[in-house]
Amino acid sequence: MSDPDPQGGPQTHPESIELAVLAARVADEKKAHDIVVLDVGPVVSITGCFVVVSASNVRLVNLVAEEIEAVVKERLERAPARVEGMREKQWVLLDYGDVVVHVFLDEVREFYDIERLYRDVTRIAWQDIAPAAEA
Repeated sequence: MSDPDPQGGPQTHPESIELAVLAARVADEKKAHDIVVLDVGPVVSITGCFVVVSASNVRLVNLVAEEIEAVVKERLERAPARVEGMREKQWVLLDYGDVVVHVFLDEVREFYDIERLYRDVTRIAWQDIAPAAEA
């Protein structure tokens, strides 16, 4: 979630950033593409970050979502509070509370254009953040 910073603006918790960056890295390793980490905490009161990724087919949607869930559980000892869309494999949502991971089939992401809704929020340069030490 977000807390006020000394200048009065929101600031996403480091633990949330760590989870979001880990999810983005796992998605990248599994060949997902168009990976974006959004700091939505300032505009969405119930979460801090969205991780939005695309996959070219339903098998890849499933693989990416399952791998993110497994790696986050292994490294950060966190499981999502809920998972939606695994049966359909077109838009899988992994809800960790402070971070929500969206794994989209390409055409579904294009249709919903979720980033358009959050175009004014900060994009976190996840590739520039050093990986946390592995457990």
